[in-house]
Amino acid sequence: MKPTDKIYIAGMNGMVGSAIHRKLKGMGFSAIVGPSSTELDLRDQTFTNHFFAQEKPDYVFMAAARVGGILANDTHKASFLYDNLMIQSNVIHASYQSGVKKLLFLGSSCIYPKLAPQPLKEESLLTGSLEPTNEPYAIAKIAGIKLCDTYRHQYGSNFISVMPCNLYGPNDRFDLQNSHVLPALIKKIHAAKIEHHPKVEIWGTGSPLRELMHVDDLANACVHMMDHYNGPGFMNAGSGQEISIRDLASLISSIVGFDGDFIFDPTKPDGTPRKILDSSRLHQLGWKPAISLEKGIREVYEHFLFSSS
Repeated sequence: MKPTDKIYIAGMNGMVGSAIHRKLKGMGFSAIVGPSSTELDLRDQTFTNHFFAQEKPDYVFMAAARVGGILANDTHKASFLYDNLMIQSNVIHASYQSGVKKLLFLGSSCIYPKLAPQPLKEESLLTGSLEPTNEPYAIAKIAGIKLCDTYRHQYGSNFISVMPCNLYGPNDRFDLQNSHVLPALIKKIHAAKIEHHPKVEIWGTGSPLRELMHVDDLANACVHMMDHYNGPGFMNAGSGQEISIRDLASLISSIVGFDGDFIFDPTKPDGTPRKILDSSRLHQLGWKPAISLEKGIREVYEHFLFSSS
């Protein structure tokens, strides 16, 4: 990519899209477009095709998606499957039709079977059953990977895919009904501190292990792949920093300044028991994460405090 190229970031107002935008702006890219979902409904094929015909982007970062935590995924299964299938299919097809030079599709580590061998390798895709609570979202993301690969095979499109681990960072959602585990814990623990509650209730047993990565590290990986990777399939992008939900809650408490106790509710779903990616292929390509978990959480908490004030 050159700084004069026109870049379309689908989902630019979201956590991942805004991080990619920050990265590109810092590199001197100026021709970046990314209308919001209210300005452009990517579920609508006609509107999407018109946007591509009008803007004619050279490169596309496909970061738009309907996302949420365990509760949202489990409650709105049809919406998560339909919306994500439509969004990604319309963008990928319009990119092909308008002659986009290269597209990067962003997936999720939930594409892997629930009990796949750890660390998760790319070749474990479709080797077993998915985690039931987020199966529809995972199926949509798997379809996106395959769509990129089949367009490459049939039409010669240079469409690539990256599968990140659990992400956190600026512009994350702190809505308890829709957020992922880290922002949900920050909001709960901060509220307990402010309201002087002695205990915080947390879903599940606290034993599941999660790999967490700052979204700025992912943005670096995405730009690196755009510049250095042109192959089929997908690559994992993870931090290598694994932590249990129980230990994550303790780390957040120390950062927030909450000295109360936790009550774990084993009647609520834990999700996948362990999920850590083997990112060695991307490491061999020359990328590695740089932001430690503690430093990243401190930054996110400061952002949360600023946005809440």
